[in-house]
Amino acid sequence: MQSLSYLSHSTIEAMPDIHAVLFDYGLVLSGPPDPQAWERLKALLQASEADFHAAYWRHRETYDRGALTSDTYWAAVANDLHRSLDSSTLASLNESDIALWTQPNHDMIAWAAELQRAGYRTGILSNIGDAMEAGILARFDWLHRFHHHTFSHRLRMAKPDQAIYSYAAEGLGEDPSHILFVDDREENILAAREAGMIAVQYRNHAEFTETMRSEGLQNLLHPQTVS
Repeated sequence: MQSLSYLSHSTIEAMPDIHAVLFDYGLVLSGPPDPQAWERLKALLQASEADFHAAYWRHRETYDRGALTSDTYWAAVANDLHRSLDSSTLASLNESDIALWTQPNHDMIAWAAELQRAGYRTGILSNIGDAMEAGILARFDWLHRFHHHTFSHRLRMAKPDQAIYSYAAEGLGEDPSHILFVDDREENILAAREAGMIAVQYRNHAEFTETMRSEGLQNLLHPQTVS
């Protein structure tokens, strides 16, 4: 869920025929990580800033791909930090991890709701582990209004794998060429374009809005009802 540098590309000459919008979750529908949650995680594992982040991210992709459960993920992190875990600490780690990534991005959530009311199909394509999926679905009712969810751990694959984009398109019932994909990471944007989707990188809302206009997608910012 880490944000990379902004990716620009040439303006699309003809306005794309978009039928569906596919959203990343982390740093698109959710905002930046909660600093207090980072501090709780470090305290639970009695780790320094550098050691904690090294261990946290070392195993994160494996967790997101479903090769680790939340329990085995935290066991691997704790092992790197030479810490032991009891059931209470494990539960607190999962709770704080969910809190870390559940700061809502109200601008994008509101836009998704506009698209849904206008009749566009919407989906989520997120690299996410099992406890995180359960946590965000329990916390946010608005997630259930998306037409389809593609969560990486269920499929044992993750962005930027081409197969996961195909799965998401099939779930939305649309050809990739009619799907707009929004993600914060450059490699995921490139992979979506390779899969045939229109893709726009998200860094902040003002920049996203400007890019949508420059790419000929301004009609989607305040969508009209589709027939």
